[in-house]
Amino acid sequence: MNFIYNLSIFTYSILIRLAAPFNTKASQILKGRKHVFDELTNKIKHDRPIAWVHCASLGEFEQGRPVIEAIKKQHPEYRILLTFFSPSGYEIRKNYELADYICYLPADTKSNARKLIKLVNPEVVFFVKYEFWFHYIQELKKQNIPLYLVSAIFRENQLFFKNTPWGKWYRKMLFGFSHFFVQDEQSVKLLAGIGVTNVTKAGDTRFDRVAEIASNGKDIPLIEKFRGNSQLVVAGSTWKPDEDLLIEYIHAHPEIKFVIAPHETKKGNIDRLISQLKTPVICYTEATAETVMNKQVILIDTIGLLSSVYKYADLAYIGGGFGVGIHNTLEAAIFGMPIVFGPNYLRFNEATTMVKLGVAHPINDYSGVKAILDTLLSDTGKRKEITTACISFTQQNLGATKSIVGKVFNKLHI
Repeated sequence: MNFIYNLSIFTYSILIRLAAPFNTKASQILKGRKHVFDELTNKIKHDRPIAWVHCASLGEFEQGRPVIEAIKKQHPEYRILLTFFSPSGYEIRKNYELADYICYLPADTKSNARKLIKLVNPEVVFFVKYEFWFHYIQELKKQNIPLYLVSAIFRENQLFFKNTPWGKWYRKMLFGFSHFFVQDEQSVKLLAGIGVTNVTKAGDTRFDRVAEIASNGKDIPLIEKFRGNSQLVVAGSTWKPDEDLLIEYIHAHPEIKFVIAPHETKKGNIDRLISQLKTPVICYTEATAETVMNKQVILIDTIGLLSSVYKYADLAYIGGGFGVGIHNTLEAAIFGMPIVFGPNYLRFNEATTMVKLGVAHPINDYSGVKAILDTLLSDTGKRKEITTACISFTQQNLGATKSIVGKVFNKLHI
């Protein structure tokens, strides 16, 4: 099985090289990995202990970020190494100010794992959610360096729980972790069923992150002016299938105002949206207090605003549900409002829970969008009920970061 795994890593590396001239993401991975060891050799200092946090991409970073910030606040003697697998994480967060060193994770080969761990010599390591890299896990275990998996979710259909040769081999990786901090009780039970008991149900650190964002959220007078006395729907991280449904509803309801923050903010995509909208629309970067007054739609054509825009909404639509999966629902939920999204949400624990609570509402087509938006926007009493349930849900799930950092560092400093 080791041979097959190593062959898959080698094959992937070759494919990245072949695709690089034609694919931006492949090119970024190849270029980013090329000088990792040289850059770390020149930059890394060992005058203080190092905590290594590894995230696959941007979504996992948002789960690892509260842990990094808690370490920096409670244990400032530590330096932080932050690594990414994907360009969508690295390219956006390569200048993250609370990490001392930020780089791509070199390919998971035995030599790379040995070289990186020897070079960094971390005192403690955190992998976030789904990261399982055989050689890195084995080398950390060999060096007696504690490794923790945080905000993890396990499902019955994962390889760990299959009694196939590949599943049994994959399962062995779990025994390289010092402790698992999982999101739900099902994960605890699944792990116990295969003999893994070093587990704590801590929850999802993203709740702590969005609560922090909400408490420090900036006021946006332009959005407040735009909303006025109208009802406001904020559509976040949308893709074309989401936008097609919303635009039809927008055209049918000129009395309701919309803020759309598309996942892709490049000019070409913004221009496409403007051409589709047959109603007064303006881009946020071009708007003024005067020019927003006669508009029905604002397009957010910059990044970093969405989490603060949600607080002005009566209802939030979260994009991605007609593609690989919905985007961050918690940024809206923390403000206590009804949430609507497409059908692909079942892989997201917080979303399935909110659907059961009646806080979130999945839709499949335009008739679904129309029915739920008409109902929720017209029923003030129902929205108040949802607000109460939504705030209760988010408040009950705070504290994962405190649990993780407390347990890990209390053990380290005994």
